Amino acid sequence: MHVADAMTPREDVVTVELPGTRDDALEYLQERGFSSIPVVKPTDGGETYRGLVSRDDLIENPDEDQLALLMRDVPTTTTDADLVEVARMMVAESARRVPVVGDELEGILTVTDVVRAIARGDVDGDTRVDTLARRDVNTTHRETPLTVAEREINYADVPYAVVLDDEGGMTGMVTEVDIIEVARVVEGEDDTGESIANEDDEWMWEGIKAVGNRYFPTRSVEIPREPVATFMTEELVTVSGHRTAKEVAQLLLSNDIEQVPLVDGGTLAGIVRDIDLLEGV
Repeated sequence: MHVADAMTPREDVVTVELPGTRDDALEYLQERGFSSIPVVKPTDGGETYRGLVSRDDLIENPDEDQLALLMRDVPTTTTDADLVEVARMMVAESARRVPVVGDELEGILTVTDVVRAIARGDVDGDTRVDTLARRDVNTTHRETPLTVAEREINYADVPYAVVLDDEGGMTGMVTEVDIIEVARVVEGEDDTGESIANEDDEWMWEGIKAVGNRYFPTRSVEIPREPVATFMTEELVTVSGHRTAKEVAQLLLSNDIEQVPLVDGGTLAGIVRDIDLLEGV
């Protein structure tokens, strides 16, 4: 099976154009729930693919406004490449979206595109998910401020956190998509001398060291400070280890989710992300 048989074709790919701003990309990421978006530059002969802008790029570089400085180089592929080989490359590179490039941008191959191929039986989906699941699970507490949970997700380098209650039981899931949906870009002036947290503050580690009393213009991504419970998905879909990659692929697609907790006897035992299913093809 070739990339052309599974990819999202160019006419269905949402892009942003150079020159452009972070707001152009943020609008599409919020509306569509994408993890990243391709950047193209119009030319007299059509368009030229230039790179990708991701959710992380916007959050980690809050003071940068120009798309040209926010975008990153990522692996690309071609329409005639073998789908299984590209899927394995996506796993190795942790790449959720691989632009399909010829003379111009011809489409994009996403993790979801490969998951659809697994769900249809176009590629191998017989591997049991207990052999694909990750045993290290990122978690947070339901009363954690969303600003802190976002930092936890960032440091864990995963796009989710399983939300736990006071007894350590699973009570929901919060994802990067949930965060980017409520994030907004703000402008103003900050007093750097008033930004340090008090030692008695419950969440003091998110404070920023004071560096003086100078005021400076700032542009930042603002994330609500309300508890994670306000924004999380409460109805959790879970799977047991005997399910196959094909069955879990179908479950992810039907519920429009990117990961499911793996349970053993009702206890959280791991996490199965959509990209983990690619390891079984």
